Amino acid sequence: MAEELIPIYIMGKKYMVPPTLTIMKALEYSGYQLIRGVGCRGGFCGACATVYRLPGDYRLQIGLACQTVVQPGMYLAQIPFFPAQRAAYRLDELEPTFQTVFTLYPELMRCLSCGTCTKACPQDIDVKQYMADAMRGDIHAVADRSFDCIMCGLCAARCPAEEAQYNIAILCRRLYGKYLAPKAEHLAERVREIEEGKWDAALEELKSLSEEELRKRYNERDIEPA
Repeated sequence: MAEELIPIYIMGKKYMVPPTLTIMKALEYSGYQLIRGVGCRGGFCGACATVYRLPGDYRLQIGLACQTVVQPGMYLAQIPFFPAQRAAYRLDELEPTFQTVFTLYPELMRCLSCGTCTKACPQDIDVKQYMADAMRGDIHAVADRSFDCIMCGLCAARCPAEEAQYNIAILCRRLYGKYLAPKAEHLAERVREIEEGKWDAALEELKSLSEEELRKRYNERDIEPA
């Protein structure tokens, strides 16, 4: 079995691990108990941001430990949580304007357009471009381009201008969602119907059903086409 293992280095110490493991599983295989820097284990929460180097490559690599598979000779180090500028605000008191974003995050205008943030993003988001959108006051574009952001912080960790791009992005997504996104009229209509009691009888009927009957009703329900 030893022939099937590959060497990796964790904080400078050599370990032999199976080549099919993710970085996170390799750390645990090597005896590390992960208390911080681990979350959903599915590539969604961004808690396991990791940096590593590969033999013969001068570049610093980045990735999510729960998604990146180990490679022979990989040098690993996890990034502990680091503080990034996060403004305090009440969304109800804001307006969806450039001035709002700039007031809360004046460092926005320090962006050098170097692209380091984009290179660091494990979600392949064009961070540099949405920062350019933010500097133009295009909140819709920022919200759209940053939609897949998982707040891992790798963009901020590598930024020479010491910005917190992901916090700027989530502010814009919140502004867009509350003030600029088209309202779902069918949802508003259904809420009104519920408040008026139109569905009270139907809800009471469902509450009276057994688990088996509920499952049957669920499986036989009409499903809207995709």
